[in-house]
Amino acid sequence: MSSNDTIFHKIMRREIPADIVYEDEHMIAFRDIAPQAPVHVLFVPKVDIATLDDLQPSQAGVVGRLAVAAADYARREGFAESGYRIVMNCNDDGGQTVFQIHLHLLAGAPLGHFGVAGRS
Repeated sequence: MSSNDTIFHKIMRREIPADIVYEDEHMIAFRDIAPQAPVHVLFVPKVDIATLDDLQPSQAGVVGRLAVAAADYARREGFAESGYRIVMNCNDDGGQTVFQIHLHLLAGAPLGHFGVAGRS
């Protein structure tokens, strides 16, 4: 599979449908088809970067734009104050299943503490 032939690239090209909630020249955001929380939106950059490990220092703004867009979405949708989680997975052991970097925004219910060491 070429680096620009993931399901996310097909969504960007409108080859397969998605519930798109935001799009600009840098990214697209759409609802996850298998949500892990009442709100589960994926923010995907339009630049091809397979994994977070492939991100170059000169591309740091890509991840920053994803985070800012996710926070803006949370405020706009009214759940920023109650809280949300953003997650990025990297490679197989990190849980990445689509090899185009993306940020998960999870919200709409108490998500509990992350990890085993208590609050963070």
